[in-house]
Amino acid sequence: MSDAQSTKNTPEKIAKPPVHLGHRERLRKRFLETQGDGMPDYELLELLLFSAIPRRDVKPLAKELIAHFGSFAEVLAAGPKSLMAVKGVSDNTAALLKSVYIGGRRLLRAGIEDAPVLSSWQNLLDYCHVSMAHEKIEQFRILFLNRKNKLIRDEVQQTGTVDHTPVYPREVVKRALELAATAIILVHNHPSGDPTPSNADIDMTREIVKALRTIDVVVHDHLIISDTGHSSFKSLNLL
Repeated sequence: MSDAQSTKNTPEKIAKPPVHLGHRERLRKRFLETQGDGMPDYELLELLLFSAIPRRDVKPLAKELIAHFGSFAEVLAAGPKSLMAVKGVSDNTAALLKSVYIGGRRLLRAGIEDAPVLSSWQNLLDYCHVSMAHEKIEQFRILFLNRKNKLIRDEVQQTGTVDHTPVYPREVVKRALELAATAIILVHNHPSGDPTPSNADIDMTREIVKALRTIDVVVHDHLIISDTGHSSFKSLNLL
């Protein structure tokens, strides 16, 4: 029998799809059935990575990212450069993860935009936690409110170091006047994880309250956010 006949009569081998493709389909199906209930964090991260990395098993990368950053939330909150420092994370993958994070933050922000902030307090805490709890340096944020206590503007006024953010009362007064705000809520984070107000936090808050009193702007609260929780100056009777 000639080589041509042998080749003709031999059944062609059909390439089997990569094993991870079956895993992807099973994982998607389980997610749609349960909406993620009971699924471990690395599997939720896998689902996100599917879109950015279509042709390889992403379970090892999902587990590595969570081990590297500490949690699913901290993976999403990490900066693009930090994400891309992990082997296997491209700029496309980093952009996808950050878009999910920003989308979640905007969803939470919507919960405080259409109603008086003081009546949507838990929504405010959730928004501040997502926005600031996992930052590696201190940020000082101000929520400017109108007479109905609705949000006019949400601004990060200053960024600092891991344990200090310089804030200038005159700049806070100037911005409140520019926005015609009648009340504000101060918010900053403690990257250390301890949301307890420091003496410097207390002194700075008193200076801001004193400065704003001259233009009849009320400070409703000063929140300190960390990855372990939050503290409220109002609840601690520091305002």
